[in-house]
Amino acid sequence: MRAGPPARGAAALPAAVVARSRRGYRPAMSFPERLLVPGEEVALDLREHWIALVVPAFLTIGIAVVAGLILAFAPGSWPSWFRWAVLLLALVALWAWPLQGFVRWGSSHFVVTSHRVIHRSGLLARHAMEIPLERISDVHFSQGILQRMIGAGTLTIESAGEFGQQQFENVRDPEDVQRVIYEEAQASTRTVTVPTIPRPGGGSPVVSVADELEKLDRLRRQGVLTDEEFAAQKARLLGSP
Repeated sequence: MRAGPPARGAAALPAAVVARSRRGYRPAMSFPERLLVPGEEVALDLREHWIALVVPAFLTIGIAVVAGLILAFAPGSWPSWFRWAVLLLALVALWAWPLQGFVRWGSSHFVVTSHRVIHRSGLLARHAMEIPLERISDVHFSQGILQRMIGAGTLTIESAGEFGQQQFENVRDPEDVQRVIYEEAQASTRTVTVPTIPRPGGGSPVVSVADELEKLDRLRRQGVLTDEEFAAQKARLLGSP
């Protein structure tokens, strides 16, 4: 399934989407505010969908069952160190596979702010990436039948820069997340002052007018800017009255 830019005036986010700051919800382990720049606000702060815990849960049960059966049916004549070895191997297996999934789920943040999209995960070893909103060229999602039933999906963000195309699996309500990203990109575009051509003797920084026009046109084609907003930004960029 592929969805384009959402229509204006869309309904508010459902309760399943975890949001805070301007949307009035603060989860128990929210994204650290010390990592935000001055004036930046969080629009969405998401955990992965609970479906991400299904595989770690089944692995935990399977390891516990196998270890329990081995201990239960081991002959009494076998040495005691064998039982301790089984317990040790079970603990190692739990640490190597299911526990990593639980830790990843509990420490991950998929965050949409007024400036960027951020993904962070890990406790001891941290993994983080961020995509500025102005560099995002497309956002789409896919859902299977089961995913639609439980409200999960895969979100794909395409952007200019080092990250290119990024996929995020087990995203809660991906259609609503897509809509919020477009809304924040639109709001960011409206509040950013487009630099004008420097006047002779002035101190304004030199910018590429062609690049700025291309960026504005891309936002218009995505539906982030209306034709009127595009014309106004273009006039400001060119220094027209």
